[in-house]
Amino acid sequence: MGVPVFEDVDPAEDCGCAGCAEWRRAVPHPVRTKVGARHALVLAAAAGTVVGGLQTTPAAAAEHHEARPLTPPPVDAGGTTPQGGSGPLHGSPGQAAGSVSLVQSAALRKTSRAAILDRARTWVEAKVPYNMNKYWKDGYRQDCSGFVSMAWGLPGNEWTGSLSQYGTRITKSQLQPGDMLLFHNPANPEKGSHVTIFGGWTDASRTRYIAYEQTKPGARVQATPYAYWSHSSKYLAYRYRAVTDGSSGSSASSTKFPGAKYFGPGKNNAYVTRLGKMLVERGGKRFYRVGPGPKWSEADRKATRAFQRAQGWRGKAADGIPGPTTWSYLSTGQGRSIPSAGSGGGERAPSPSGFPGKAKFRPGAENSDVTRLGKQLVKKGFGKFYRQGPGPRWSEADRRNVEAFQRAQGWRGKAADGYPGPETWRRLFS
Repeated sequence: MGVPVFEDVDPAEDCGCAGCAEWRRAVPHPVRTKVGARHALVLAAAAGTVVGGLQTTPAAAAEHHEARPLTPPPVDAGGTTPQGGSGPLHGSPGQAAGSVSLVQSAALRKTSRAAILDRARTWVEAKVPYNMNKYWKDGYRQDCSGFVSMAWGLPGNEWTGSLSQYGTRITKSQLQPGDMLLFHNPANPEKGSHVTIFGGWTDASRTRYIAYEQTKPGARVQATPYAYWSHSSKYLAYRYRAVTDGSSGSSASSTKFPGAKYFGPGKNNAYVTRLGKMLVERGGKRFYRVGPGPKWSEADRKATRAFQRAQGWRGKAADGIPGPTTWSYLSTGQGRSIPSAGSGGGERAPSPSGFPGKAKFRPGAENSDVTRLGKQLVKKGFGKFYRQGPGPRWSEADRRNVEAFQRAQGWRGKAADGYPGPETWRRLFS
């Protein structure tokens, strides 16, 4: 994707309009080309940044009683795209984006897939508001391309017309957590252009995925139809050039669970190595004196158990042998990482404790777990049905908010009845 030609046009030095002023601040003087007579094009360029947005906030409600996760984000009344209106193309004053033609993999900051998703989650958890003209405390612009620049750890704020230079084109089948899905419309960057971070498939058919994105009203993560709600066929997949794990797209690094037969005493294969590397990325390094390697060891079992217990799992769910859920959490960057040895719990992670039981969440129930559930729903962006509260007495608002969260996971029928079970609880607090 080429950078639009208007990026090389220099504003008139005596023009005081906001667009020209922003351009002069963002682009170092020596690299500007003197074409002052065409400063109107510069204003158009400076006003043409591309924008965007599991804060698992489901989009506009399709029915009066629930918010459906597979409804596209609302379009502004003014007719702009869900990614917003206009704004500067590059970063904050004094921090212009680098020359994309000179981007080299060797010069990029290396990072892992887990680290990319961890950074993305910091904005989701902080509920960073969408704004094309403001910058979060970490220095990145609060729009979709600023979000990806932050998640990938880029040296400056890029935009949808330059992000591809930091990645390598891949196919849909090669997508792994931490890759990006990008649509750049060079003819009109404001119309539809957007970018998301791929967080993993939600189903075996690969028709939906977990998208981390920055869009109005703010950073979120939610199940999204592939490749996006609109302009789906125009999105392209890219892998960050300096990602340190799973770059080959081999079966050993797939998000699909290979099967229990590959793990346990006596096993020796590439999946054991992959498991160990994922565990190290999630805080399990202290369990390995050597490795990880292909031969199953007690270190693998202890590290796996530590990760499972970090999710609040107990009993057979935390036996140290990975299953589909453990593998999914590790390969897509979900859940809590393994706490440090000095955190006071050894293998026990600070967690919201196990599921307190279905009896706590029924009509007439009144207890502190209902309050805790409600607060977590609000924190995750599923509190729209509360007129007041949340509080300790179970209400229809609690049930409807739980139902919205369950439907955001792709569940239907009895699995989305609005009453929390162990898996709802686990995902809500992960």
